[in-house]
Amino acid sequence: MSDNLRKPSLGFGLGARPAHYEALLDKERCAVDWLEVITENYLGLGGRPLHYLERLRERYPLVFHGVSLSLGGSDALDRDYLREVRTLVDRFEAHWVSDHLCWTGVDGINTHDLLPVPFTGEALDHIATRIDQVQDVLGRRLLIENVSSYLSFQTDELTEYQFLAELARRADCLLLLDVNNVYVSSVNHDFDPIIYLDALPADRIQQIHLAGHSWRGRYLIDTHDTDVCEPVWSLYASAVQRFGSIATMIERDDNIPPLNQLIAELTRARTIAQSELAQAA
Repeated sequence: MSDNLRKPSLGFGLGARPAHYEALLDKERCAVDWLEVITENYLGLGGRPLHYLERLRERYPLVFHGVSLSLGGSDALDRDYLREVRTLVDRFEAHWVSDHLCWTGVDGINTHDLLPVPFTGEALDHIATRIDQVQDVLGRRLLIENVSSYLSFQTDELTEYQFLAELARRADCLLLLDVNNVYVSSVNHDFDPIIYLDALPADRIQQIHLAGHSWRGRYLIDTHDTDVCEPVWSLYASAVQRFGSIATMIERDDNIPPLNQLIAELTRARTIAQSELAQAA
C-alpha cells in the first residue's frame, strides 16, 4: 500500500437504486455528486443492470459497497468472489470499495444478515489478517463499515470504537463511518456517541453513511426505510467538526421515495457540512 491514506472527498452522493436509474441519468436536474453501488447486484450479470451502470458511470464517480466478505467469519475467504469483485471495480474505475465489520454465515451458508463480531484480541488478529488478504487481491485499501448492534458479547475486551481504530491501523485499511449505526448502537447499548467519534482516526475516515432507523420495542433497528432523524443529523454535524470534509451519502434500501425527496435530504447534509466547515475555518 502507498503512504497516502484517504482520498479527496467526492462530495454528496446517493445509493444507485433501479427505481431512480432514469432520473439519475438526467444529470442537469440532479444535484448528486457520486453514486454508491451494491457490489453483489452487478456481479456476473449482463443486460439491464450493467447497461444502466455503464450509463451512470459516464455521469457520476462510482464507489462499490459489498455485503458478502464476511470478514469476521471462520469460512475461508471466497477467492472466486474476490476476483469477480476485482474485475468489476476495475471495469467501472471505482474510487473505493467497502464492506462491513461483521460475519454473514458459516459452513457455506449465507444468512444475508450483518452479524456482530466479538471485540477481542483474537477477533482483531483474525479480521486484520483477512482484510490484508482481501486488499492484496483487490490491489487497493478496503473501507470497513461499523454495523449497528443489538447485543454484546461477555468476552468483549475492547469497545467497538477501540476495536475499529486498532483494526484500521493494523490492517492499514480505511473506514466507512455509518453515523446512523453509531447512533442506533449508542441508544441500544447506552454509550456516548461523541466519545465514539472522538476515538476514531480522522485520517482513515473516507466515507460517511446517513440513514433512517425504526423503533422495535426497547431497541432501535437500522432499517434504512425512513428519513434521517434529528439526533442523527446532530451527530453528523459533530462528525464534520471532528473529521472535516468527508464524502457523505444518504442510504435508503426500503420504502424508497421519489428521487427529489432523497435529494432534499442530501441538500440538508450539504448545508450542515458547509456550515460546520465554515465555522471551523
